[in-house]
Amino acid sequence: MMKFYKIAGIFASLALISACASTGPDLDASAGADTSAGAEPAGPVPGSQADLENSAGHRVFYGYNEYTLTGEAQSTLARQAAWLKEYPETRILLAGNCDERGTREYNLALGARRAEAAKSYLVSLGVDASRITTVSYGKERPIDPRSTEAAWSVNRNATTTITGAGA
Repeated sequence: MMKFYKIAGIFASLALISACASTGPDLDASAGADTSAGAEPAGPVPGSQADLENSAGHRVFYGYNEYTLTGEAQSTLARQAAWLKEYPETRILLAGNCDERGTREYNLALGARRAEAAKSYLVSLGVDASRITTVSYGKERPIDPRSTEAAWSVNRNATTTITGAGA
């Protein structure tokens, strides 16, 4: 009989312990707590490369053997100019790129014309030319390494990258 009381006592103790450990919805200390106080802001940091890319776009595209700006390219550059006016200390690099067709020398020259065309348009919209540096990578830095028309069309571009803030 003594064995029965010991076993019953153990079960009763376990039942009490498990009942006390229960955390129902009304006992949960974190329920209803405001967790937004230390939360990171949504979206990219204002004035960052990610912000430029999300707000204005950072790349304009060209036709085969072309460096004239399309209407879509002008629209993207207009958004970039507005963004740059919001961040007047920001300096950028405009990189002209080409597809793989043509000689290295030809594509370096074409990439330079593409970068200059984008720069000239930004300057015409009121961006100070001293904030813009240009470079041509020709066919050396393709976005898409395939040899297809789809790849070539994305590789013919001018890409805007933030390089820093001015003095």
